[in-house]
Amino acid sequence: MPNETILVKRDDGVVTVTLNRPERKNAGNGLMWRELRELFAEVAETRADRVLVITGAGGAFCSGADITDPKGVSGDPDDPHLVRMQYFGNTMLALHNLPKPTIAKVRGIAAGAGMSLALGCDLVVASDNARFSEIFAKRGLSVDGGSSWLLPRLIGLHRAKEIAYFADILSAQEAASYGFVNRVVPDDDLDAFVDDWARRLAAGPPIALAMSKTLLHNSMSITMAQALEDEARCQTVNFYSEDTAEAMRAFVQKRAPEFKGR
Repeated sequence: MPNETILVKRDDGVVTVTLNRPERKNAGNGLMWRELRELFAEVAETRADRVLVITGAGGAFCSGADITDPKGVSGDPDDPHLVRMQYFGNTMLALHNLPKPTIAKVRGIAAGAGMSLALGCDLVVASDNARFSEIFAKRGLSVDGGSSWLLPRLIGLHRAKEIAYFADILSAQEAASYGFVNRVVPDDDLDAFVDDWARRLAAGPPIALAMSKTLLHNSMSITMAQALEDEARCQTVNFYSEDTAEAMRAFVQKRAPEFKGR
């Protein structure tokens, strides 16, 4: 069945998913979370998919969860609230666990669950018109979508508390100064900039990048000694891969390597 809430485009290893509910500023409903989760699983298992870009239609990234949808975030109005939130959380966890680089391309508003979705990507590139907010407190809610885990790791505990408690709307420039946006570019340049990053990542070594992602994700919860041991294991895998052999040949031959993910 075709997707109803997202658009998916594949181009030479780059998968671009566009949240496509512009009439609601791409607010996520149960169907959108399910379609995203299914796409994340598909990308994870598809060798030809090298990098995932998430963006939004109609000049907005995602205004959060659609609180006006009677079916709720799980798509079933009979689900208890805990079950609904676990359903939604599984989508965010699938993004976090995706063993391939991910980029959030943000125009307009990224609020609540939409901000969490952006933070859940490995890289965040924002238009100079982008705005971010952990809007939850203004709705009588606590942060969700993984933001309680992501924000302190990205910007530190006290700054994370400031953003969560006050729920202010932050400009793209403020977000970059806080450290949860990698780059801010003029809106007219956003597509070209993200396309360049995505293609560079798609041309990179898939095995090595996947292991670097895992090593970095694990870094906050292990000791230096454990990190060094994990790095040693990952490098051993790399040295026995065809990609590393290709990289060595390309270095000697003074050419760009062609990585196959083997």
